[in-house]
Amino acid sequence: MSVSAARPARSSRGLRTLVAALALALAGSLSGCSLVDRLGGPDPVEAENPSAAAAQAAYDSQFTRDGTFQSHIKIDGMDFVYTLWPTKSTPRTNEWYPRGNKFFSFTFQVYDMNRKLRDPFRTKRKAYLGNIKVTSRTITTGGGQTQRPYKLNAEASRITFDPEAVTHPEHGMLITSPKGSFEIRNQKIGPVSEDTRGIELTFVAEVHYERAPGSGRFVAKKIKQTVPIAIFESDTPTKVGKIPINAN
Repeated sequence: MSVSAARPARSSRGLRTLVAALALALAGSLSGCSLVDRLGGPDPVEAENPSAAAAQAAYDSQFTRDGTFQSHIKIDGMDFVYTLWPTKSTPRTNEWYPRGNKFFSFTFQVYDMNRKLRDPFRTKRKAYLGNIKVTSRTITTGGGQTQRPYKLNAEASRITFDPEAVTHPEHGMLITSPKGSFEIRNQKIGPVSEDTRGIELTFVAEVHYERAPGSGRFVAKKIKQTVPIAIFESDTPTKVGKIPINAN
């Protein structure tokens, strides 16, 4: 009798443990994910038809909730930082609808955490950004075909906001703060299907950073970041305000 009574208790404890683990896994998936690869590794393969559950998860978006997104990816004492925000043409992220264009800007830079913020720049390790690639995919409730309303694939120094970025002859533009930063403005996400409830942007930056300050020896990495953005159901197109082309 005592043996049969103990078995349900262990089963109940096991079930509670499984539910807790699933909850933690779901929570980790909602805020965006980052990944670091060696330069030359394959880009992530995406499912063509994300599930309805993924559409619900898309609503838990830092970008949508806070009106900005920032991630810190730390490697070897270097802090790589992606920052995204909606531009003034479509500033209200809770009014990003399937129809109409939506605009955002983003930056990418790195801090040498082995040095203090006010230390001389010559004592900090330099990091350079070569190619920057951004892909997108929609998350729908109807299970329709995946759309890709935004893409970017370019040499960073050719498209960054600074027309005179400091560059390395082989590795691209300087992105070590405070002397360098990649910035691009007013990027357009085009219209999507009416059943779209989320858009995922995946960023891949090809970087080289110094092993030691002034050493001239570099480590190559791909810095990846996925950013979920919520899209709200509406028959009304996203309202786009007129702003100067260089407005932030």
